[in-house]
Amino acid sequence: MKRILIIAPNWIGDAVMIEPLIRALHLKSPESSIDVLATPWVASVMRFIPLVNDIIQAPLLHGKLQWKERRQLATQLETNNYHEAYVLPNSFKSALIPWLANIPKRIGYLGEWRWGLLNQTLSNPSRQNRPPMHQHYLALAGQELSPEESKPRLICKDVMKSRARDYAKTLQNHEGLYIFCPGAEYGPAKQWPSSHYAELAKALSERQRNATILILGSNKEKALGDEIVLHSQTDRIINLCGKTSLDDAVSLISVSQGVVSNDSGLMHIAAALGIPQVAIFGSSDPRHTPPLSNLAKIHWLKLDCSPCFKRTCPLGHYRCLVDIQPQTVLNSLEII
Repeated sequence: MKRILIIAPNWIGDAVMIEPLIRALHLKSPESSIDVLATPWVASVMRFIPLVNDIIQAPLLHGKLQWKERRQLATQLETNNYHEAYVLPNSFKSALIPWLANIPKRIGYLGEWRWGLLNQTLSNPSRQNRPPMHQHYLALAGQELSPEESKPRLICKDVMKSRARDYAKTLQNHEGLYIFCPGAEYGPAKQWPSSHYAELAKALSERQRNATILILGSNKEKALGDEIVLHSQTDRIINLCGKTSLDDAVSLISVSQGVVSNDSGLMHIAAALGIPQVAIFGSSDPRHTPPLSNLAKIHWLKLDCSPCFKRTCPLGHYRCLVDIQPQTVLNSLEII
């Protein structure tokens, strides 16, 4: 049996994008066993990919070499006798562990100082010609999938869905569940204004009086969620930012009627789960990182200054986000 190790990326959205690669590797070698090495937060995403055999959590810190920890992890992994390793991050550090673990075939894109650490490489595409991220990772498999087949898929088990439904009912009795994801790890140039989310919550609760709206995000977004609740003028919205694990958040999204989000990891999770959604883009480009779902509606104004890919608006006006009106988003929710 062939044993394959995948070194997962560190962003949640990028982690979702590796699912087609895993599926392609399985199609190429159906007898293979595929393990994933991931940080704890990305490990949660891997639990929703059925073809992953084992998830090895690596508590490695961003920007730190942590040579001792990587050496110890490589020693542990060497006993698994992997035949291949796919290194998805571009960093030197991410390629160290498979090399130290003496994995014979180490595959990835040429990145910072990785000559020798990898022995089968592809050149990184230029910024102007880069493909969507799921295709970027999929190319490493050397196994083609159709455009529809190459879309990422996450599967939430029935038992987890049942728990999510029961939990949501304990929060508030409802006949419809909607999810708002107002955060974006990258920065405010990807965040639709909290006042717009609040206005949308008010309009949505008036349209569907027995619906419940849950705000999901990390503890960093707790204040943002509180602000949305405060200004929404409805008791049908609950802020869960910082109160759920990522596993719980994925499960809640999987049983929802619709999701409204910025360009974020939770947006990609909703798409991979096949949940109707409205995705709002500001400084980023939906041509490169779209929600890969036929049930997704994208709002992007395509201003002359966008996409700028900046964390904050260099012009100071954030019009790419401010000018997307709550009523427009509500209309898209009605369509889906």
